[in-house]
Amino acid sequence: MRTQDAEFGPGALVERLRQATNNHDLESLTRCFALDYRNETPAHPARGFQGREQVRRNWDQIFRAVPDITTEIQWIADADTVWSEWEMRGTRRDGSHHHMRGVVIFGVARGEATWARFYLEPVEEGGAGVDETIRRATGVASGSDAGPVPTPTDGER
Repeated sequence: MRTQDAEFGPGALVERLRQATNNHDLESLTRCFALDYRNETPAHPARGFQGREQVRRNWDQIFRAVPDITTEIQWIADADTVWSEWEMRGTRRDGSHHHMRGVVIFGVARGEATWARFYLEPVEEGGAGVDETIRRATGVASGSDAGPVPTPTDGER
């Protein structure tokens, strides 16, 4: 769903990013970001970074590693923020499949991304199902029964 299409608004920024990515246009893509752009990756805090030059280095490496990369983006925006859902596909130079999905929330000013909260990850084809994933995330051993979750009594609420 799209709520904002002004020339320099958040929606227009995401459309420029999509076009620059699909065209493999490093210069146009880099110009979408403010010089002091700040990227936060909440699920992987050490991956956060600051600055347009790091964006350039990241995308230069991506374009070289996945020369046929394309992206599809769904987005919704207000006056200065855009929530975007990305799907990126391509073939790496070694012939393996590249597939990522996730959400990127951008703050936008003067037609540039000034900050982002980045939740884009490689798609895991297969892997553990939901039950095993919950057991691993909660530290419960596979096959064990942690028992019911206690219901608080009136005095504990």
